[in-house]
Amino acid sequence: MAKFQRGVLAEANLHSLYLLFKLQAGFEDKIRKILAEFQLTIEKFSQDFSESELTAFAAIGSEYWFTLYGSHKPEQLTDFPNFKSGNHIAPVTPYDLFIQIRSDRVDVNHLVGTHLCLLFGDSVHLQEQVKGFRYLDGRDFTGFIEGGDNPHGVKRQQVALVSEYQDPDFAGGSYIHIQRYRHLLSSWNELSLAEQEKIIGRSKTNNQLLADQEPSSHYKTTHLFDEYNQPIEYLNQSMPYGTMKMQGLFAIACCHTPIAFEQILASRLGVESEYFDRLLNYTRAETGAAFFAPSVDFLKYSA
Repeated sequence: MAKFQRGVLAEANLHSLYLLFKLQAGFEDKIRKILAEFQLTIEKFSQDFSESELTAFAAIGSEYWFTLYGSHKPEQLTDFPNFKSGNHIAPVTPYDLFIQIRSDRVDVNHLVGTHLCLLFGDSVHLQEQVKGFRYLDGRDFTGFIEGGDNPHGVKRQQVALVSEYQDPDFAGGSYIHIQRYRHLLSSWNELSLAEQEKIIGRSKTNNQLLADQEPSSHYKTTHLFDEYNQPIEYLNQSMPYGTMKMQGLFAIACCHTPIAFEQILASRLGVESEYFDRLLNYTRAETGAAFFAPSVDFLKYSA
């Protein structure tokens, strides 16, 4: 398989920095050249700060792909799904480029992010930047474990990366979907522990599944199976973010196909069901965008 961007499969870190860009017309050659050397740049910083466990990946927006790389595109690359069901919506907010930087040092993340912004210079406009961080023992601000069902080992790669069999020209790449959620914690914290656990479908203390799962629980609406009774899943790279005034979750899904994310999102919203994820009564997606993170080889040879 082509060499993948290590950041796609990154294990849990203490800090993250998410950079979302609009790319300026007429700078396509410069942008392709910077992306061609993106992993070399990250590897240099990783060597200089080896204890930080630094990784990163760059992903190109679905709507911008044609402008940067032409009609030769990943087979399943599509725009972010425009879903709405009742009072629940998944807003679409396209970006041209998404860069995730993660390490155990917030200063290293800042240093790398600053360096990348200087490299791109006038060729980009930074539309949004979000700093994520590990909260307690890997929990969301709701108090529940985040991403506890993530695949491990070889399964991690199988779930997140396109294989040679699936799309040989884009093997080693990954379909990326992001949503920035803002939590309504004042309402959430008014709930009893028992009610919170019913909504999530798990015990808050030890993350154990509840014996009686309500059809509208977060667990039930996100754990789906295909026609062969195989789990529909993606690699969850989400991290909490926030200030004293506002807290939320920067949700990131990495997968070998965009279909998994689309199916789970539709299930959460209750697009084809009378049930929706009740957690959505206590958190709101404010952004939504689709990207593809190509292999290191594709970026290198497409400059």
